[in-house]
Amino acid sequence: MRRVGLGIVGLGYIGNIHLRHAMKLQNARVTAVADTSKRALREASGIGVSAYSDYDDLMKNVNVDAVIIALPTHLHVDCALRAAEAKKHIFIEKPIAVNVPDAKKIVKSAQKNGVSLMIGYPLRFDPLFTSVKRQIESGELGDVETAFASYISSGPFFHRATGYAPVPVPEWWFDPRASGGGVLMDLGCHLINLLRWYFGEITDVKSSLRHRFNLELEDSAVCLASFGKRTKAVLNVGWFSQQYLLRVELFGSVKHVIAEHPPQNPLTTAVQMLTTATSKFFLPHLSELQYFAQCVGRDLPPSPSGEEGVRDLEVISEAYRNAAL
Repeated sequence: MRRVGLGIVGLGYIGNIHLRHAMKLQNARVTAVADTSKRALREASGIGVSAYSDYDDLMKNVNVDAVIIALPTHLHVDCALRAAEAKKHIFIEKPIAVNVPDAKKIVKSAQKNGVSLMIGYPLRFDPLFTSVKRQIESGELGDVETAFASYISSGPFFHRATGYAPVPVPEWWFDPRASGGGVLMDLGCHLINLLRWYFGEITDVKSSLRHRFNLELEDSAVCLASFGKRTKAVLNVGWFSQQYLLRVELFGSVKHVIAEHPPQNPLTTAVQMLTTATSKFFLPHLSELQYFAQCVGRDLPPSPSGEEGVRDLEVISEAYRNAAL
């Protein structure tokens, strides 16, 4: 297995997390980064990687085999198309794009240029949720009749660990043309992808959207999804609480199972990140990058694939169309 040269495009919140994790990989090395922030580029230069203010220049770097795209959602399509054309393998943060047509363009370009394409869904690499997958496949739960999945957080209304001072929110987050949607797009895509991994294709979905903060985008959503004639699922997502909750509960004909993240302590997470460059909360993010680099190094197709990212957006689009007033 060859060692993979990684380029990271976007050094914001999640981009910095990916950078910290990528520096720990034994099967890959970070060779270049790109961002418009001069301070971010100065910091990156200090760790000995090539730093670019224009990602087109990063794509020309022959030492970059694959790129991690951690840009705002509306910038995904252009960057991914340029990466594919430059024959760089692609890891792209969820959601794959702001809409289905853009997502399909990305997938088509990756296929045309023979590059791997993976979507960042860390729940697929979380031991809590992979354990549930094994129990479903083994038949331990019997036939799963109903599933309840909740992902509640503060979303863009995040407060710092000390002082509880609000963090400034980029304008694009609240622009539906740039973000593609509200909390259903942001957090709902995680649960939709996870449940599709568990049960297969969603054949019907309806939603109820709420606007607690009087924004153009929904800050709360409840969806009812059907997986063929058997399993039905209720998805509950929201940006309305400073208390984090990520929980999946499945009711089978033999037994039921609950998988729930422990409460997240921002201060503990920050200390772990500073001391070890990762934390228990972010370990699935490290695992997904390690897996992606292994797939690239061994010329294997990664999963979740670009096609899965397209299907997730199709389900979200249907949920928006079927929203109850």
